[in-house]
Amino acid sequence: MSASLREPILDWYAEHNRDLPWRRPDATPWGILVSEIMLQQTPVARVLPIWTEWMERWPTPEALAKESPGEAVRHWGRLGYPRRALNLHACARAITADHDGRVPATYDELRALPGIGDYTAAAVASFAYGGSHAVLDTNVRRVLARAVRGEEYPPKAPTAAERRLAESLVPPVGAPRWAVAVMELGALVCTARAPRCERCPVTAQCAWRLAGRPAHDGPARQGQTYAGTDRQCRGRLLAVLREAHGPVPKEALDAVWADHVQRERALDGLLDDGLAEVLPDGTYQLPS
Repeated sequence: MSASLREPILDWYAEHNRDLPWRRPDATPWGILVSEIMLQQTPVARVLPIWTEWMERWPTPEALAKESPGEAVRHWGRLGYPRRALNLHACARAITADHDGRVPATYDELRALPGIGDYTAAAVASFAYGGSHAVLDTNVRRVLARAVRGEEYPPKAPTAAERRLAESLVPPVGAPRWAVAVMELGALVCTARAPRCERCPVTAQCAWRLAGRPAHDGPARQGQTYAGTDRQCRGRLLAVLREAHGPVPKEALDAVWADHVQRERALDGLLDDGLAEVLPDGTYQLPS
């Protein structure tokens, strides 16, 4: 099964892969690490301009490490989940202090960096340094669930069985290209809600399609409601702090959200998460 899957997927990738800057031969390990963190739960189209600006401003971990965490949050813009910006800043400082400014090459060293999980460590070790790892992102897990196990969706969290399957498919040569090819197939063809089976290079052997595309026990994860939520409120408050380039009075924050209880809860969350800080005079700013 492994060989019969690999060849058509790799051939498909050679023809259909997107030209993304973090995939080019001149991409640095730092640029790849930045892209992997930015791409978590965020579409490529939204990441591209922010990644480009980020790399122009901070082309190395040392360059970012010299800045305050607040500057990382400011330039994260509206990518969402801004704690990732704090994690990336913490990574830059750890890489600068503990690795002489060079993104470490091994999975274990990468995994030890602040905010770096299993997937990101495996991805950076593979894509930046040619390591041989099973890279299990959401797209890869979905492709393998359908093509091999005949299931519409993978479990909510990676299982030991998934990992064993993914590891069994890693080729002895060219593991990084295989990993990115399966990711691309999941992103462009074997999508969550509207898979394009007629365009899939392994549709003839896909266990899920051959079984009649049976529905999953539960529906595909739906997009979260955003309007009126604490997330939206947090975003409005954080936008005020990002755009101010200095401390702002509480009144400026109060003005952007009418619900007092929700606003205070959201502001407390920003403070607890280290995304904002309150100064002795009662004004607020991004973390220093």
